[in-house]
Amino acid sequence: MAKLPSKVNLTSHPICLMIRGHSVYEDEKQRMWVHVVLDIGGDLQVRLLQDDIPIGDIELTTSRPTSSTMPSRWTLLHGRLYEDSMGRFWRIVHHIKDEGVEEMILELMDDS
Repeated sequence: MAKLPSKVNLTSHPICLMIRGHSVYEDEKQRMWVHVVLDIGGDLQVRLLQDDIPIGDIELTTSRPTSSTMPSRWTLLHGRLYEDSMGRFWRIVHHIKDEGVEEMILELMDDS
């Protein structure tokens, strides 16, 4: 029997990601996403990993972003484009599911 591929490209993206704690965002389905800021040759990218973190293990916050460059919210506009709470636009570089873990990389667009 052929083994199914473990890495799958996803086309259904979270509609909204809201800050919930240090390095943690929550989507509209109450799923937690941990973020890591990447600096790829001067381009600002954010790697988001969907992880099943118990809500009780997260210090909830609604006031302060995790750093000066991180928004408190991302909202999906259409297709592969998010707008953040600071009015900047981010394109989805990729959104995959590998071995049951979702990974999405967002890149800040130059004109933002």
